Amino acid sequence: MNATPMKTVSRTLHITYDGSQHCTAVLEPLGKIVATDCPYTGKGEEYSPMNLVGTGLAGCMLISMGTLAMRDELDISGTRVDVELAGSEKRIETIDLTFTMPRNFSKVERIKLQRAAELCPIEHSFHPDIPISVRYDYPEA
Repeated sequence: MNATPMKTVSRTLHITYDGSQHCTAVLEPLGKIVATDCPYTGKGEEYSPMNLVGTGLAGCMLISMGTLAMRDELDISGTRVDVELAGSEKRIETIDLTFTMPRNFSKVERIKLQRAAELCPIEHSFHPDIPISVRYDYPEA
């Protein structure tokens, strides 16, 4: 069986320091904008860079699950991930993710979905010294 080669996607991010511990990132060519600032020395009014790390990780895991869900015709719409990041100004120390699933799935479907989430390349990009815990909450049958 031949594996389908992974498509390489390349996008350019332009990040500008705006002053007062605030940055603006623009994703080209789409023009999507994200503002960040520092919760320690800035105003704490925007996503912090650490928040974006958690968002990227959770989003990647959900998208990985979504790929499987589309193939197996499973509806995971409404799945929520709560991300708890602990750390300091120097580093992220722990990441805890809780997936709240909108519906119950069979044991086999659960295993498939959870394994799909584990394929997220961002999760595998963290240093092994940063523990990542993942929990899945399903509604009662």
